[in-house]
Amino acid sequence: MLWEPRSGRLAAWGNALLAGLVSPDDAVIAIVGEDAVHRVEGLPGEQAPVGLTLALGRLRALGVTGLRVALPAPGHPLGLSGPPEFNARALQAGEAVVCHGAAFGLVPEVSEAGPEGDVHAEVVWHCLPVRDAPPADVPSLGEAERELAEALREATEVLTRLDVAASGPVAEAAIDAYRARAEQGREVLAPGYPPRAARVLQLAQRVGALISLAGANGHGGAVSASQMAARNAALRPVERTARRAQVAAYNSMVEERERGKR
Repeated sequence: MLWEPRSGRLAAWGNALLAGLVSPDDAVIAIVGEDAVHRVEGLPGEQAPVGLTLALGRLRALGVTGLRVALPAPGHPLGLSGPPEFNARALQAGEAVVCHGAAFGLVPEVSEAGPEGDVHAEVVWHCLPVRDAPPADVPSLGEAERELAEALREATEVLTRLDVAASGPVAEAAIDAYRARAEQGREVLAPGYPPRAARVLQLAQRVGALISLAGANGHGGAVSASQMAARNAALRPVERTARRAQVAAYNSMVEERERGKR
């Protein structure tokens, strides 16, 4: 199963809603997905958490015209613009949504509830002030696609040479990932996104899944400290590039609209 950040669903379907391409009900159903409920806490003018429908309407009234994704990791504030308090919470969550048009950001807090065998996730999005500044380290779609393809080639060559690809052969990762570009029939983004964004996102998600699988299998076939170090060094930039590509895809709808205004 391909990992899809909750911030990605919120941004993609929130952007489609803001553009008038989907109904509020359809947007909320897509955002919530398999979770039990999503609420938003800290909205200006609201004393208690509110549902997504009301929250998205309130954000629009506050001047929000688009939603961007941030997928930060330690040492890499990808998609963030500050202030430090917001960045810290986003880094702890591993994701966030940054509003365009008004200086707000949303960070998810996920909790599980229910008896064993029937556990469900509940999400509270914390609305916080953000700095009105360009997001950190977000490439264009074209840059992201080229970087991801190059990173995959380099990593595959290194891992194949070391013979440490393990049970989920990363030597085959490039083939699987490139094949994803031609696959059709799986909706990975909301209406209104350019086809290239869906292609880049699907490729990045598959690459991220392969990297997670490689990490879950320990050090694969690596048998020495030097091989382990080489394997980790090969995977690290690919993981970073895959996250950058995901952010570029989710943010592309806002970026295209902004370019059209210039």
